[in-house]
Amino acid sequence: MQYHQLDATVRCNRTVRRRDFLRCVPAAALAAGSLSWPDQMALQASELKQDKRNCILLWMAGGPSQFETFSPLVGHENGGGTKAIRTAVPGIHISEHLPRIAETMDDIAIIRSMSSKEGSHNRASFLLHTGYLPTAVLKYPTFGAVAAKEIAQREDALPSFVRIGAGRKGGPGGGMLGPEYNPFLHGNPKQPPANTQPTTDTERYQKRLSLLSRLQEPFAQTSGGNQVETHRKLYDKASQMILSPQMDAFDLMQEPEKIRTAYGTSEFASGCLLARRLIEAGVTFVEVHCRGWDTHQDNFTKTPELASQIDQPMAQLITDLKQRGMLDSTLIVWMGEFGRTPRVNPRGGRDHFPRAFCAALAGGGIRGGQVIGRVNEQGSEVVDRPVTVPDLFQTYCQSLQIDAEHENISGSGRPVKIVTEGQSVAELF
Repeated sequence: MQYHQLDATVRCNRTVRRRDFLRCVPAAALAAGSLSWPDQMALQASELKQDKRNCILLWMAGGPSQFETFSPLVGHENGGGTKAIRTAVPGIHISEHLPRIAETMDDIAIIRSMSSKEGSHNRASFLLHTGYLPTAVLKYPTFGAVAAKEIAQREDALPSFVRIGAGRKGGPGGGMLGPEYNPFLHGNPKQPPANTQPTTDTERYQKRLSLLSRLQEPFAQTSGGNQVETHRKLYDKASQMILSPQMDAFDLMQEPEKIRTAYGTSEFASGCLLARRLIEAGVTFVEVHCRGWDTHQDNFTKTPELASQIDQPMAQLITDLKQRGMLDSTLIVWMGEFGRTPRVNPRGGRDHFPRAFCAALAGGGIRGGQVIGRVNEQGSEVVDRPVTVPDLFQTYCQSLQIDAEHENISGSGRPVKIVTEGQSVAELF
């Protein structure tokens, strides 16, 4: 590689960032194989359209306790003895169980006044994923599917929407948008996805696809045109994916050991690192699950353990994206389906509590280093700046540059807005 080919202003800057350096590398370096896979992905990310937006949802399945995470209740018996620690922003304190996240508070905005009426896991999870309550007649799409439809780059080989660590029933999918917008489910982020390698050579594989298409043609020409077309789209997308070198994005072992160590060793840590790699490779929406937050008993043992699993990875994800120049275009959302009760139950646990809970956001144009909303001293009621679920979804849309008023048409011909009601939380921007 000839370093004199670099732009003089970059060459003379001793503090040049890695992505700026990569922009100057001649294209021939890629063809010659002189860049590692991580550097190739960084170069690709730097060349993406400047207005391309992405989202990473860190989903705390079960409903995380706000008092042991982002809204400690110090000096009241409902606080359960959890201590608050200072953060990088004077005046903002969070739980002692999140010391690494506290260091990145400059980039994080906490909403302490989230409120809804849904205390059932299934209904609340559906609401916080779609912005709607479930109905028997209409399948609302999860927001990841909406983002995939509205802002994804269709030519990418990888799926536009990936859900990590959720299990087979990890949440709603494409709904009325169709199965092509369902998430690609990846159970174990520490390993590449199973069954994503052709069982034969590429030429023979392509012949099999051609044969399948011919076998479907008679049915397509009679009554099954729509079904065959949907089936072909899914097969074409899946085939494009598994034959693409971009599948290397799922292989964490291609990441330097130093970076893997910085994220941590938990499954959630691997999920966060994988989320960064997937966004860097062109995926639009990645949802990473951390399960086990339904702490009806032993809350003060379980929650610190869960917090320790998310603290280092979430902080490192924000730091990593920022260092790569990707944080401004990537919205990070931390939340669960609701919070936990202020009063501790006889089993040492906290029960479901949707009336007042927390969410945390970073990146995507969000102004960090602030707290939105406030609860009373008991932690039982929002007393300042309530934020509803529609408000939160309006905020997502503003961050990702999606028209919240856009109407998708259901199978029955009914127009359905991406978000109904609510207003974006203006203080966040």
